[in-house]
Amino acid sequence: MYRRIIIKVGTSVLTGGTQRLDRSHMVELVRQAAQLHRAGVELIVCSSGAIAAGREKLGFHDPEASISQKQMLAAVGQSSLIRTWESLFELFEIRVGQVLLTRSDVGRSLSFLNAKDTLLTLLEHRIIPIVNENDAVATAEIRVGDNDNLSALVGLVAEADLLLLLTDQAGLFTSDPTEDLDAELIPEVKAIDETLRKMAGSSTSGLGVGGMATKLEAADTARRAGADVIIASGHAPDVLIRAANSEPVGTLFRALESPLEQRKKRILAGAPPDGRIIVDEGAVRALLRDGSSLLPAGVLSVEGSFERGDPVPVHDGNGNEIAVGLARYGSDETRRISGAHSNDIQNILGYGYGPVVVHRNDMIVL
Repeated sequence: MYRRIIIKVGTSVLTGGTQRLDRSHMVELVRQAAQLHRAGVELIVCSSGAIAAGREKLGFHDPEASISQKQMLAAVGQSSLIRTWESLFELFEIRVGQVLLTRSDVGRSLSFLNAKDTLLTLLEHRIIPIVNENDAVATAEIRVGDNDNLSALVGLVAEADLLLLLTDQAGLFTSDPTEDLDAELIPEVKAIDETLRKMAGSSTSGLGVGGMATKLEAADTARRAGADVIIASGHAPDVLIRAANSEPVGTLFRALESPLEQRKKRILAGAPPDGRIIVDEGAVRALLRDGSSLLPAGVLSVEGSFERGDPVPVHDGNGNEIAVGLARYGSDETRRISGAHSNDIQNILGYGYGPVVVHRNDMIVL
């Protein structure tokens, strides 16, 4: 069974092809999610549907709505959508938390780390994040249906094992199944090439903005980030349960590399800052031998400058570089807490981003 799953639910699935949220089907998806949650699977729901919920609430059904009108619908519908998810999960005594993101929010180091901290803290407390595209302020997501790609980036941030893209189609077909009766479902895709991209048709519901082409883009991103990807019908029986248990459903794209390899690439690819952290012998042993995080108590000094989220080199007292990791605190903050106990960070700074200077999951030992 997969350990951490991103479930992207498209507008066509949420509405069932109507002009309203299909709450009876939403509760069926929540039932399946609750079963996985009880089994210890960590879930993040990437939900479309804010604009559709706004249309329902306002009775505004103009198919030629402008970008600004769609932003209005998203602003009105966002609260309605999250309340619906919250009320349905409450039936199973599961708490949810709303996270509004745009694609740019996970494209910068600091925003990436902030988003990661938020998502992982919610999961740590057994709260299911409901991630929505922030359509009220972002126009690109509305124009190109980037919530598919956003869900893939959320998978990268959260280091997910599986991205499950639920849509109004049973998966990827050899041709458009609405026009070609001989179209066949492709159970597994080995490579995403131009031939495959040409097979990908547009959304047929007219209610969502992302078609199969954006799902292929999302699949390519997610599998390079170390996650398997499944495109499947959101109305297939027990689709969440079957996908989580690696049972055949929809179209499968296997991960190209492990999450660890992707994380290493991201850390090492970052522009090196003009700074470094010098640690004591105890910290060196903990990092090299025990695979521990770097705590402020082990920091001897800080040289140069770096910002929270920057990849920063870690050196021993002899000047040897032993690791590179994403800084949880900027250089000035790290200087202030160096040598201190983790419990004293809050008192020293007046705030805290956690008990470590560099977390072991964001560190590469050299």
